[in-house]
Amino acid sequence: MDTDDDEIVTWWGLVIEGYLATQDRLMGEIADRFGLAPASFDILLRLVRSPEHRMPMTRLAMEAALSSGGFTKVADRLVAADLICRIPSPDDRRVTFASLTEHGLDVANKARAAAADILRRIVLTPLGEDAPALAEAMRTLRAFNADR
Repeated sequence: MDTDDDEIVTWWGLVIEGYLATQDRLMGEIADRFGLAPASFDILLRLVRSPEHRMPMTRLAMEAALSSGGFTKVADRLVAADLICRIPSPDDRRVTFASLTEHGLDVANKARAAAADILRRIVLTPLGEDAPALAEAMRTLRAFNADR
C-alpha cells in the first residue's frame, strides 16, 4: 500500500481522536452513574474478572499502568468506599492482595453491565459490522507494538 505522509498521519490522528471522544463519553457516563473515576473503574473491572475477585496489588498497579504512589491513592479511596479490601498473602509476607468486598463486587458488576450497554450504544450502533474488525485491528497493533 502506497500511503502518503499526510494521509497516514491523518488516519492515526482520527484513531486517537475517535478513541478519546468515545472514552471520555464512556467514563463520563460511568462517573455520573457510579461516581467512579477512570482508574477506579479500571481496577474494579480487573478485579471482577480475576479469579476469586482478587489480585496482588503490585500486579494490579502494573496492569492498570499506575505508579506505586498513584495506585496507593486509588486503592485508599476504594478501601474508604468499601469497594476493596487489602488481604495479606498467607504464603508470602511481601504480597498483599486487593480484593473486592461484597459491596465492591455488586458495584463492579453493575458498572461492567452499564459499560457494556453504553458501548453498545456509542460503539456498536455507529460501527455496526465494522466493530469486530476494529477490535481485531487494535489487537494486532497491541501485539505488534507491545514491549518493543
